[in-house]
Amino acid sequence: MCDPRAHDFVWISDRSALQSDDTLPAWVNSGWHTSLPLVVRRDKRADDAIPVGIRGMTRIQRAAAWIDPAAVVRVVTPESLVSDVNALLHSPFVSQQPVQALITLCSLKLPFSWGVTGSCAFALVSDLPVMHADSDLDLLVRCDTPVDPSQFFDFYDQFQRLPCRADVQINTPQGGFALSEWLRGGDIMLKTASGPLLVRDPWQLPAE
Repeated sequence: MCDPRAHDFVWISDRSALQSDDTLPAWVNSGWHTSLPLVVRRDKRADDAIPVGIRGMTRIQRAAAWIDPAAVVRVVTPESLVSDVNALLHSPFVSQQPVQALITLCSLKLPFSWGVTGSCAFALVSDLPVMHADSDLDLLVRCDTPVDPSQFFDFYDQFQRLPCRADVQINTPQGGFALSEWLRGGDIMLKTASGPLLVRDPWQLPAE
């Protein structure tokens, strides 16, 4: 099994595998179970534990935890959620605008690997109705090697025409940043495992 990356969904078979720096909120004990996915987040610990987020039914129900890599029994990537348009067409959430937008994007020939994150992705992997009328569509593009911003001009134009608001995050090995901010030029905020950094080149961390 490959090492999970930020925004991947992971499952564990035993809730005792959940470790937390603080006491987990009551809703986790009452509403979370091992059939639900955890979302890999950005953080790091000396023992190489995987940082995960626990998500509930409402926007405020979020909790941070850690799991041992050996506890992971399944991984689903954001990219895999858009690999089969038929699955989207038969989703119980097909009438929701974010899913309609995904179906539109699947019909386009995009020059890079991309996937869906956020509430839309969580709904697709869990079958829980966590999307609402004004939900955004959160997209992820993984770029392990440097690219020129001009390669994203057409894509940026296309997703601005979608039936709902869409945010795109570009992920490099160093962290993630907003596509819209990058296309404006200048320094950008890069989310890393050690916290946010203001950088000019998101593929190269500044020297300490």
